[in-house]
Amino acid sequence: MNSAGTLTTTGTLNHQDVQAEQSVLGAVLLEPDVLDDIVFLEPRDFATVKNRKIFEVMKYLSAQGKPVDVLTIGQEYNKFGRFDDLGGVTYLTELADSCPTSANVEHYAQIVRSKAIRRRGIEAASDITSLSEEGFDSDEEYFAAVEERIAEIRPQDTGKMRSFSESKEQYFQHLQTKNEFIPTGFSQFDTWAHGLWRGWLFISAGRPSVGKTAKLLQRVYNVATQDAGVVLLYSQEMDENQIKDRMIAAVQKINYNRIKNKDLSDDELKKVEKAYSKIENLPIFIQDSSGVTIEEVRATARSFKRKYGKIAMIAVDYLQIMSIPQKSQETRNQAIGNVTSASKSIARDMQCCFMMLSQMTRESENHKKPQLSHLKESGSIEQDADVVEFLWYDAEDEIDSAGKVVQQFIAKGRDIGVNDFRLEFKGWFQRFEEIWGG
Repeated sequence: MNSAGTLTTTGTLNHQDVQAEQSVLGAVLLEPDVLDDIVFLEPRDFATVKNRKIFEVMKYLSAQGKPVDVLTIGQEYNKFGRFDDLGGVTYLTELADSCPTSANVEHYAQIVRSKAIRRRGIEAASDITSLSEEGFDSDEEYFAAVEERIAEIRPQDTGKMRSFSESKEQYFQHLQTKNEFIPTGFSQFDTWAHGLWRGWLFISAGRPSVGKTAKLLQRVYNVATQDAGVVLLYSQEMDENQIKDRMIAAVQKINYNRIKNKDLSDDELKKVEKAYSKIENLPIFIQDSSGVTIEEVRATARSFKRKYGKIAMIAVDYLQIMSIPQKSQETRNQAIGNVTSASKSIARDMQCCFMMLSQMTRESENHKKPQLSHLKESGSIEQDADVVEFLWYDAEDEIDSAGKVVQQFIAKGRDIGVNDFRLEFKGWFQRFEEIWGG
């Protein structure tokens, strides 16, 4: 369309295709039901302001169950602006007349979206250039901001309904692909659940001093030995050396306090060196900065997946002390929900197990066996998690050993159910061992 309000006859110019945009709008005027076939198209995909606004009004009218035609579009737009700014009745009529059939609307809509993606790519490049002038506390924060901006280029594809007949081939291909489980090194759990599942969001909760971090680090080590991919560990309370102290104590069964206090005999130091040689070539990567954001985790995971091909596990110690942005009018529970929802998305996209430690409420201290409602800020955590486990100390359950019995209660297990396991926590080694029988 030129300044006089008539239809344009030019094609693609500067990553836009005005004719394709006009063909989409004309098809909708001919047959409004075709909006259901192009749900992937967004108003922002239209390069020209007029076409963008017309499409926005069309979608609004359709969502309200109202007719979509020249008259209703004009009436609706007049509530917010001058209809003549869109070219008036003349432009809409010409749109309809210029499109003899709605049959090719999906093809034209794909062209419009494709051009929009390229325009957004150019805009993102400019924004990324500007980011280099901003002050970030770390390179990782800068990378996270860059990757977040790049991710915005990709449109959010809306799922398409398919019949059993249409999806038959995909289903039988799915049956031919074996599930890939990752052993944890705890054979009772692995026998029951087959190990950790890729795509899981796994929440491990417990009261203070029950051994949550020790259990997590044993899993990190055991998973890393399985050749299943890299393991990314975010430690927000302990630094890297403290993590190594605990892991080495558990791997080589060296007294943890002697390592922590740096009071090692020559023989013990040799054991530490032996343990370190077991660990140093494993694909374990640690970040020990506090206040990590979920977007930083996502950006790092993408980077490691590109570099190494597979991620086996992402581990965060722990959820509630992450840096969790809270928007205006948003509750803390809602903000936590954004993080757990994003964590589940990362687990699915990266095809890894995302394991998070979580706090419990004070109310849990008044109960013997923990329940799902005892998760701190529990609503979204319980909803988004595939697996929720509680580690808890039962003072009435004793064994003939210096260690203490810790109950591992799987309170939620999508596709695996619930179960209980008894473990012995040998705190001097920062190590859990399974209790068999009884």
